[in-house]
Amino acid sequence: MKIINAPAALDPPIGRVCAAIGMFDGVHLGHQQVIRQAVADAHQHEATSLCVTFDCHPATIISPQRAPRLIQSLPQRLAAIESLGIDATIILNFDEPMSRVAAADFIRQLNGDIGEIKSLCVGAKFAFGQNRRGNVELLQQLGEELNFTVHGLAAVALDGEIISSTRIRQAITEGRLDAAIQMLGREYALGGDVIKGDQRGRELGCPTANLDCTGRCLPPTGVYAAHAKVGQKTHRAAVNIGHRPTVSGPDTTLHVEAHLLDFSGDLYGEHLELTFVDKLRDEQRFDSIDDLKEQIALDLTAARARFHLPQS
Repeated sequence: MKIINAPAALDPPIGRVCAAIGMFDGVHLGHQQVIRQAVADAHQHEATSLCVTFDCHPATIISPQRAPRLIQSLPQRLAAIESLGIDATIILNFDEPMSRVAAADFIRQLNGDIGEIKSLCVGAKFAFGQNRRGNVELLQQLGEELNFTVHGLAAVALDGEIISSTRIRQAITEGRLDAAIQMLGREYALGGDVIKGDQRGRELGCPTANLDCTGRCLPPTGVYAAHAKVGQKTHRAAVNIGHRPTVSGPDTTLHVEAHLLDFSGDLYGEHLELTFVDKLRDEQRFDSIDDLKEQIALDLTAARARFHLPQS
């Protein structure tokens, strides 16, 4: 899949484009049908299939206090889009000037930049443009003017309720990861770049990879057994999500720290994905560092047992 940051850089070989537009956070089952429709249209028209998405959630710019915590990192979102067979993805920089672009102007500009649009695929309740005034009805009017077809695809439901990124975020934060998996149509994974921490894990005899999960939706605090994927390799891990009450005191920041079992090496700067196998315990505060060290040893023993690994 070709990844570009400006529509004009697409340069479709035959000039024809079938596009899906959306934030697509989570790339859940509803998003997947929108993107697959663009791929099917592209096959029919012998065109380039294109996904148009944004570098951040529009609410981050328009209404920061209401901006949701995202389900995926950008690399995860792009990988999920690519898995659906799309030819190219444009990542548009959503900033203040873009938030003021009228909906019709946005589509006309896109049409002028990427080539001949044959179809646009969106969710039935898709809203876009300044003050979110653009909708499927406007797209259909523009389609008549600019000669493209519009697919406003109905939402997908699960257990009688519409699948949405909001519903998936709620399931994740409540620890209902099986429900999140059903709505995503694949395993739920928490991804982030490995950053330098304060080396507390090393001091406690349990070196950890600290993930940058800023602005991300996280499972409940606690210690988990998980798989940790780095590049093409998957390792078993014990993961702590929490405020580190024993060593940090009052701390509103949530930390995500993964100790990879039977691994040594430098992971700084790598993108790491965690898929959760089991929750081992809730987060708790200990009376002393020694008590914490003791519990960490028990956690590692429990994680190794969960993976049927010999105890070290």
